[in-house]
Amino acid sequence: MRLILVRHGDPDYALDCLTELGHRQAETVAKRLMEEGIQKIYCSPQGRAQQTAQPFAELSGLKEIETLDFMKEIRFGCLEDLFRKGNPWICSGKLMHEGVDLRDPKWREFEDFADNTATVDVDSVIAGVDEWLASLGYKREGLYYRCTNEDDEKKTFVLFSHGGSSTALLSHVLNLSFPHACMMFGHIPHTCITVLRFDRRPGMLSMPLLEYAIDARHLNAMEEGQTGSRERKS
Repeated sequence: MRLILVRHGDPDYALDCLTELGHRQAETVAKRLMEEGIQKIYCSPQGRAQQTAQPFAELSGLKEIETLDFMKEIRFGCLEDLFRKGNPWICSGKLMHEGVDLRDPKWREFEDFADNTATVDVDSVIAGVDEWLASLGYKREGLYYRCTNEDDEKKTFVLFSHGGSSTALLSHVLNLSFPHACMMFGHIPHTCITVLRFDRRPGMLSMPLLEYAIDARHLNAMEEGQTGSRERKS
């Protein structure tokens, strides 16, 4: 099974929707995804992710978009004062610059994460991911996933979500601490693509292969097209 992760397009966070640029990015990534033989669409419940998924749903003819509530974007900071402090990328970078081992499995006890809603939400994503993957035929056993499907049919699914929730997903399935994953994948650009490949042999216990990460070639093509258009007009 191949699982394709797509971050939403350029957003208006206050309105939870895409900007004009975000809509263009969504249309561009939809064309790029047509190369992948995708059979089903999954999506975060939030508007900016849903709007990013819609052009591909229409272009592919896969009209149904199944919403995964656990993939909503993670929060950060304390409950009484959300989003002012505790940004996990800033916190992880600070720890790294101090020489802290970001691979530490006890990262939840780090001062910057101990009372951070990001930690609560990451754990919510992790629980949801394992339940969802089990429904797709991949049951978590310790650090790995056992393929419980009865055949080795090729399957490809796409999941439209967010920088934080997708980083939480990647950290878990690849057995990375969340701070380590924040530094490894960085701030994922809008509509960039990351692909995981799970072993499809029945009964096999394994971890997914990171086929490629943060693929932006469709965005490069979009920018080149815009540059060419401006040059023709000038």
